[in-house]
Amino acid sequence: MRPPLRVAGTVTPPGDKSISHRALLLAALADGPSRIRHILPSADVQATAGALRALGVAVPPLSPDFVVEGRGAAALRTPAHPLDCANSGTTARLLAGVLAALPGVEARLEGDASLSRRPMRRVTTPLAEMGAQLWFEGAAGHDGLPLRLRGAPLRPLAFDSPHASAQVKSALLLAGVVAGVEVTVTEPERSRDHTERMLAARGVRVRVEGRTVRLPAGERLRPCDTDVPGDPSSAMFLAALAALATEGELILEGVALNPTRTGGFDLLRRMGADVTVLGERDAGGEPVGTLRVRPGPLRAIDARGADIPRAIDELPMLACLAARAEGTTVIRDAQELRVKESDRIRAVVANLRAVGVDAEELPDGLVVTGGAHPLAGTVVTHGDHRLAMAFGVLAALPGNAIASGGPGWVAVSYPGFWGELGRVTGGTATPLAVAPAPSSASELPVVVEYPLEGPITIRRSRTVVLPSTSASNREESSP
Repeated sequence: MRPPLRVAGTVTPPGDKSISHRALLLAALADGPSRIRHILPSADVQATAGALRALGVAVPPLSPDFVVEGRGAAALRTPAHPLDCANSGTTARLLAGVLAALPGVEARLEGDASLSRRPMRRVTTPLAEMGAQLWFEGAAGHDGLPLRLRGAPLRPLAFDSPHASAQVKSALLLAGVVAGVEVTVTEPERSRDHTERMLAARGVRVRVEGRTVRLPAGERLRPCDTDVPGDPSSAMFLAALAALATEGELILEGVALNPTRTGGFDLLRRMGADVTVLGERDAGGEPVGTLRVRPGPLRAIDARGADIPRAIDELPMLACLAARAEGTTVIRDAQELRVKESDRIRAVVANLRAVGVDAEELPDGLVVTGGAHPLAGTVVTHGDHRLAMAFGVLAALPGNAIASGGPGWVAVSYPGFWGELGRVTGGTATPLAVAPAPSSASELPVVVEYPLEGPITIRRSRTVVLPSTSASNREESSP
């Protein structure tokens, strides 16, 4: 029998990270003012904002309500310094598409150690087919950052992508819009479609036919206001906590319910949780609504094929849920997890084993056998925000004793996560404890210095004092 845990309350998740990136980029490329509300002021989105400022775009400090005065793609200029993409793959890949289509503009994209290991060739190969000029730096065969680009006139492209990747698709569509050429992208499975929806809302004629997206030549972007909805990937962590509880119900307000993003909630329902949509509305072409999550007896599932692209960011959390479900869960066709902020297949399996879960690594996924025994041990988050939150949920369950060297990495997507976790459990849950000796420099916690009205300052510290489980969302550190 599980120890009692009540999860209850109402939460508005932080703004959607994918939409926040795109709102900034599209506002910069349009000619005129675009108002952005409820943007996610996280480290990843700050990287996009900082890169656009370096390119000459007047992006004010990120706040709940601000205006970007776009002057069109032709106004972007060669930056004085390399563009720091930090830990953000979306920043690097989408900017590569924009920069490749700007004749006369030269730039160097760089990032942290984690981002520099992530593959960029899946973006640069089709951009090179269009006529882009790109060079990787580093050892022979290295296909990550740093990456140098020199903008050039681009040719039309018809690309059959081997990966279901919204970042690759978006980079090519943005290159087509900026260059004014036709682009067609076909994917093995349909990936998230925020770029298509947001382009259409700005007057661009985008046609979607099954797994194929077609952008005609000569399209122009109009300025457009954006209300950024709550991020379903962030909401998933608190939804999972509610599903693991023994009583209560959690209300998640203002969540993006784009069908290409709700696969995690669908899999949560299949596991036995009570997940109900209480209301839905349209906001700028994106469906947005309120979710109610209640606990239920969780059971194992088999997730593969079309399940995966719609839930790719939620899979680490679902694997942790499987550790508390009845039976053996199998996740397949998820090799994309190996090229995220970490090798999430290997890292999740290793961490589950470290805390006492029966887990097996597969080439394209993993197998997890659930149980009810207490979990204890130290996990390594590899600088990956989704691993920190997923194992933070397991750590919050009564009877478990899980520690990590990197709880501060949640700042990449959900700076207030630990405070919300404490609030919805009434202060009874213990956040992810800090391991006393990080195993490597990459595991040093990221410390976020507030207030959030201005740019976020990121630094590393050997120790982090987590907030109490009641009020503040602020993380403090000692050097």
